[in-house]
Amino acid sequence: MASGSVMVHPAARVRGRVRPPGDKSISHRYALVAALADGRSAIHGYSTGADCASTLRCLRGLGVEIRERPAAEGPGLDVEIAGRGLRGLLAPAATLDAGNSGSTIRMLSGILAAHPFRTSITGDSSLRRRPMRRIIVPLQRMGARIVSDDGRPPLTIEGTLQLAPIEFEPEVPSAQVKSAVLLAGLHAGGVTSVREVLPTRDHTERALRVFGADVAQTGPTVSLRGGQRLTARELVVPGDISSAAFWMVAAAALPDSEVVLEHVGLNPTRIGIVDVLRRMGAGIDVAAESIAGGDNGEPSGTIIVRHATLRETRIEPHDVPGVIDELPVLAALATHGGALSVSGAQELRVKESDRISALADGLRRMGADIEERPDGFDVRARARLRGGEVDAQNDHRLAMAFAVAALGGSGPTTIHDAGAAAVSYPEFFSVLESLRA
Repeated sequence: MASGSVMVHPAARVRGRVRPPGDKSISHRYALVAALADGRSAIHGYSTGADCASTLRCLRGLGVEIRERPAAEGPGLDVEIAGRGLRGLLAPAATLDAGNSGSTIRMLSGILAAHPFRTSITGDSSLRRRPMRRIIVPLQRMGARIVSDDGRPPLTIEGTLQLAPIEFEPEVPSAQVKSAVLLAGLHAGGVTSVREVLPTRDHTERALRVFGADVAQTGPTVSLRGGQRLTARELVVPGDISSAAFWMVAAAALPDSEVVLEHVGLNPTRIGIVDVLRRMGAGIDVAAESIAGGDNGEPSGTIIVRHATLRETRIEPHDVPGVIDELPVLAALATHGGALSVSGAQELRVKESDRISALADGLRRMGADIEERPDGFDVRARARLRGGEVDAQNDHRLAMAFAVAALGGSGPTTIHDAGAAAVSYPEFFSVLESLRA
């Protein structure tokens, strides 16, 4: 999908103010839930990333009327979605294309399981390598029939109006799996529940509540009753903290740096990055300001990050779900000083790339001391990076993590496949130059 190379030169410092793009995870969910609601929803600040465009494209293929235009205020898009109500989607005329988006294919499959027609959904070469049995198993238990390529896309889904509620405990902590089951359960005849051994991001539960559903949380178990009608809403998507993380790390890494991040999402299940950066030594101030969508919605505010002396830090398995997307850039931070040890992160091996292997290979090519393990890695900042040539392997988070690591090099770094950043943050490299200036 992605192409192009970018050369990143070392930087003495980064300073400035940034309003990150709309949160990718929240954008997906607001669009999917709005498509199931009654009435026309307006979503302001919708992510401009290619993954979120894939969700809109698939919804259009299912008969959902969607209008989009550049946001009237701030970054992103203003998107209007005419909801079709529960089970109101139409049979697609062609195979749906989820592009590079695991969020799209997994969560949409939960919705399609409740529609009485056949849908085929595929994606790019990277997505077609990603595991889907984790959603196939619960959705088949509920009554859908799903054919796959040995547990990978493309998927052919035969939905049913007679979905059965289930109690499900995912083997792998995954907000996408939880969301697929809950979105299917919204259409089932009874109460569906998901029990999590380790908590994952709760954007789907919040979105469902904001659109009017009653979603219960009892300890580690979230549940909802099927058949609840949803009502259209007007909502603002807060800035993506996973995108903001790159600027947080850059500020923490370089002396005399300070970056102010405005209108950033502060969902408690997503701010593990703040805790880890503080443990690594960064100076961080967080000020909450508002909640989009009322008490059940998404909190946002301002984060200010300043440079500080970095220290050795461990990320344990119980930390991983809260920082799974930020682990590559945290590894980049450890190349600037201190050390980082990560365990319990084997899920990184089945992302857009094998993120552990690709991360280790790229950082080594830049001169880093990094040891790869089956479920994680160790990074030690024993010497300044020298720069070099690295391959992002069509992975947006690696492209951006390598860029942040490159800021501390003694020479420039060429990042191949840097266009992958457009999956979540098309403006990344232009913002990097503005902060350097």
